[in-house]
Amino acid sequence: MRKIVLDLAVTLDGFIEGPNGEIDWCIMDDDMEFDSFLSTIDSIFYGRVSYDTWGNFQPEITAGEKELKLWEGVHSKRKYVFSKQNRQNQDAIFISSGISDEVTNIKNQEGKDIWLYGGASLIKTFIQLGLIDIYRISVHPIVLGSGKPLFEDLKERINLTLIRTNKFKSGVVQLIYETKK
Repeated sequence: MRKIVLDLAVTLDGFIEGPNGEIDWCIMDDDMEFDSFLSTIDSIFYGRVSYDTWGNFQPEITAGEKELKLWEGVHSKRKYVFSKQNRQNQDAIFISSGISDEVTNIKNQEGKDIWLYGGASLIKTFIQLGLIDIYRISVHPIVLGSGKPLFEDLKERINLTLIRTNKFKSGVVQLIYETKK
């Protein structure tokens, strides 16, 4: 069965974005091998706001070859958008109800793992429904003091098993956990 992988940047104090939604603190090191991660997935789960912002994002004309390749890799994936709005879109499949059942059906299809991209509301929903199989959390060397926390309103504990850690030259530490089911 395919796995849902939350791959996400977080600050040392646990925020996924600043108080005004800022993510300017996120670092992409050359040694992070994000292309390797992209090769393990064939689908991306977005919330509507994240999809509208990033789902068809095109880098500046002046962007380097590496950034262009990254976005080409992201845009080559099948996209699912979880939204209360039931829109038609040729670039994505919109899901407006029955999240648990829809996710189970998608996970049971043939293919690679699935990246839970976000945003914050969708991540919160997936955490509360116990739908995340792998937490791939990159802890950035910054403390914001406030913002949108990764974990909020938890109803129960989430037991995890550490699979691997990676340390990057910028000081980002990536923690990869599997959910104990």
